[in-house]
Amino acid sequence: MPRSVLLWSLLIVYAVSLSAQERSYGRSMVISDRGIVATSHVLASQAGAQILARGGSAIDAAIAANAVLGVTEPMMNGIGGDLFLIYWEAKSGKLYGLNASGWAPRGLSTDFFKKQGVTAMPQDGIHSVTVPGAVEGWSQAHKRFGKLPWKELFGPAIFYAEHGYPVPEFIHGYWADSLDKLKQSPEAQRIHLPHGKPPEIGEMFSNPALAKALRLIAEQGRDAFYKGEIGQAILKTSSALGGTMQADDLADFSAEWVEPLSIDYRGWRVYELPPNGQGMAALEMLNIMPRSRPTKLARRAGSSCTRRSKP
Repeated sequence: MPRSVLLWSLLIVYAVSLSAQERSYGRSMVISDRGIVATSHVLASQAGAQILARGGSAIDAAIAANAVLGVTEPMMNGIGGDLFLIYWEAKSGKLYGLNASGWAPRGLSTDFFKKQGVTAMPQDGIHSVTVPGAVEGWSQAHKRFGKLPWKELFGPAIFYAEHGYPVPEFIHGYWADSLDKLKQSPEAQRIHLPHGKPPEIGEMFSNPALAKALRLIAEQGRDAFYKGEIGQAILKTSSALGGTMQADDLADFSAEWVEPLSIDYRGWRVYELPPNGQGMAALEMLNIMPRSRPTKLARRAGSSCTRRSKP
């Protein structure tokens, strides 16, 4: 091969390599003709994409991905948390909102706090715990927009909880930063501090108890959580810690379909859920921003964007 051709080929390879190294993100794009699933953990995104590939709806994929996140990111939102949902149905051209944030136990009254000598709402501990709304939210959303059978949505989450998954550096960091708090609870130590310390980066972590709970939810539906074996375990734990939650607090809970709020921001229609969520604050801030003169940087960025009149 002539030296000039060889040199040119090497320059091309070097330029491509350099371009790849200069990317501002760490992974290659995951491209699919069945839809996009974006989460904070690749296993959750993968689970949602697999549901789409099997003909599931966007809601089916969201439930499967959310269930996996509860396993792989235990410090984030799982079956013990709440759910807020905004869903656009292209067929009807309608935007739906779902508020699945659980209420406080009826016994957690101001009089109760006064007797305890508490003058401000606790930020941690049993008295900061409300009825978990996520599972009820999944159920309501699936009944309305699901396509695949409910039971099929939890396979990936059950698998990772039972067989384990390698802990990435980001999650390990959260675990390490929460060490003192985890040590305050014997149950948290047992589950989340294997060998008496947070899992190392790349170490396989499993949670068989969570796998059992997810399997009950998959087989028995939302009632397993609010009226069945899981609910009974929640009440037992609450009572042991001096909490006020009772059976009817769980059994009577229902998620609420709500009308999203919206504003026009520079030609864009922006939607948020109404209170008790904090979306209204974001809308208020956007309403204030047009009153301020844009900076030179903002004007430059705006010049390269297109404006649309409809969401």
